[in-house]
Amino acid sequence: MNGRRSTIASPAAPPALLGDIRALIEAAHQRAASAINAELTLLFWRIGQRIHTEVLAGQRAGYGEEILSTLAEQLARDYGRGFGEKNLRRMVKFAITFPDEPIVATLSRQLSWSHFVLLLALKEPMQRDYYAQMAGAQRWSVRTLRERIDSMLYERTALSKKPDETIAQELAAMRDAQRMSPSLVMRDPYILDFLGLRDTWQEGDLEAAIIREMESFLLELGAGFSFVARQKRIQIDDEDFHLDLLFYNRKLRRLVAVELKVGDFKAAYKGQMELYLRWLDKHEREPEEASPLGIILCTGKKREQIELLELDKSGIHVAEYLTTLPPRAVLGEKLQQATERARLQIEQRKP
Repeated sequence: MNGRRSTIASPAAPPALLGDIRALIEAAHQRAASAINAELTLLFWRIGQRIHTEVLAGQRAGYGEEILSTLAEQLARDYGRGFGEKNLRRMVKFAITFPDEPIVATLSRQLSWSHFVLLLALKEPMQRDYYAQMAGAQRWSVRTLRERIDSMLYERTALSKKPDETIAQELAAMRDAQRMSPSLVMRDPYILDFLGLRDTWQEGDLEAAIIREMESFLLELGAGFSFVARQKRIQIDDEDFHLDLLFYNRKLRRLVAVELKVGDFKAAYKGQMELYLRWLDKHEREPEEASPLGIILCTGKKREQIELLELDKSGIHVAEYLTTLPPRAVLGEKLQQATERARLQIEQRKP
């Protein structure tokens, strides 16, 4: 008789069960990490707020700097370098920059401390609020937030050209009601450096490049866009027209028609786009959707023509596109000039 015991292989775990349990574990890890991040961010805010109000503000500001240094030494010794003087000053700035604790509590469930560090470097309150709200709503990573800031996304939105009161109202609507307006989505210029277009090209080349790089194009278009059709056929009075690109934006709940042009904007483009939008409104729009919007992308804009045509009343947005990313200083100057022109137009319209 053989004295060795036979080895019986253990039965394999059912793949579906194993997959489900792994998903449960990963989800629990993510929730735990999110909860820890939120608590740490609120902790940093509360530390900064206490130091600001009890040490650095008011009559005690004269010797507050010395107290801060001593406090930092003691905390760093007890809890590590994360509580050194540099970070304590950052926490104070955090509390000053974001004075509303409930708003911080909400954002801390969506953004990490590293997100807030990037936001603290922004000088303009409206700009900072825009990036904070968008990063939270769109679940941007720290890297994505940095890229959006570097590309001057806020300065390129239609929103940034509006009066401060309107900007504040639209940002509040996004924060409180999760409602996004077209001016939060529309941009000018669009940066299409990922298309690889050089020297000269035709409209067909531009369209083909966008189709090839659709994922990148959707990211540049903004939040909520999905591709619907290329060369959408529109038949009116037995005549065929073709819309270059058609998208749907789930945030705006609208169809968005895009026409691609090589060269400067022409007044005739308005009539063409209005025709497409009215056809889409009649034949393609669902009952719960808002009226379609149009984007005309050109390499140059005729600003006085665009102003006189009052395209915004027709739901049409005209924007330039750039196939190479200019130096930040050049782009910044261009956007600053556009903002100043927009503000001047607003002042001129006032009674």
